[in-house]
Amino acid sequence: MTLPFVIWVFIFKYFPVWGWTMAFQDYKPARTFSEQEWVGFKHFMFLFTDDRFLGVLRNTLAQSLINLVLGFVTAIGLALLINELTNFRFKRIVQTISYLPHFLSWVVAAALVSSMLSIDGIVNDILMGLNIIDKEILWLGVGEYFWGLLGAAEVWKNVGWNTIIYLAAISMIDQEQYEAAKIDGASRLQRMRYITLPGMKQVIVILLIMNIGYIIEAGFEPQYLLGNGQNVEYSENIDVFVINYGISMFNFSLATAAGVFKTVISLIFLIVANSFSKKMGQGGLY
Repeated sequence: MTLPFVIWVFIFKYFPVWGWTMAFQDYKPARTFSEQEWVGFKHFMFLFTDDRFLGVLRNTLAQSLINLVLGFVTAIGLALLINELTNFRFKRIVQTISYLPHFLSWVVAAALVSSMLSIDGIVNDILMGLNIIDKEILWLGVGEYFWGLLGAAEVWKNVGWNTIIYLAAISMIDQEQYEAAKIDGASRLQRMRYITLPGMKQVIVILLIMNIGYIIEAGFEPQYLLGNGQNVEYSENIDVFVINYGISMFNFSLATAAGVFKTVISLIFLIVANSFSKKMGQGGLY
């Protein structure tokens, strides 16, 4: 029964690895494989010595770390709060509302975010109404704000969807533990702290390891759609760099080198995080 999936993984995940050879060539599409010029680590050396790429790497790591921290904290927090709702109908309404943004494409979501953050957008209206700012701010025109705005947009779009697996983990906790805690006089916060969170611990550790493995993958669509000439110094990450200076300029070897770099670093992070988790006695992916 698993054979079709094994074949699918081999065709779409392992067979394309052959294309990594382009990272060590001055690849020209019109030439056959034997006619390509091999240049060794030339493109990797360019990446590691190029100031723009180093800035892009900084942006990628910063965006990933912000998304990782905010994503985990908000998803776990929302799952805990939803679990405490006793009205079944209201609970379903809250879950549905929190899930909806996930099903919007980033094209639509970015348009909504851009509209809200525009000069005459709702964000400026609210902040000025509360006397927090005294004049409108073009939020996406200030590079220093981009990382925080991106993190907030990612949370708004994905927090509801990310709570699903945590709610599933909570549902597996023995309900007798809650009943015993109530008899002993434990408050809701104490039950969340001493029963719910420990019951979710294994799921949290596994998801954390998996997300650390993607720490160098900050995404592409929100950065590309929300980025502009005014915030490019903070919005451009590795994936956008690959599009702008690799594929768009037909420098396929440079784009491949950046992709190989991402994959190797992600694998290293995953192995290290998994090993550290096992040494701490929390288990791991393997």
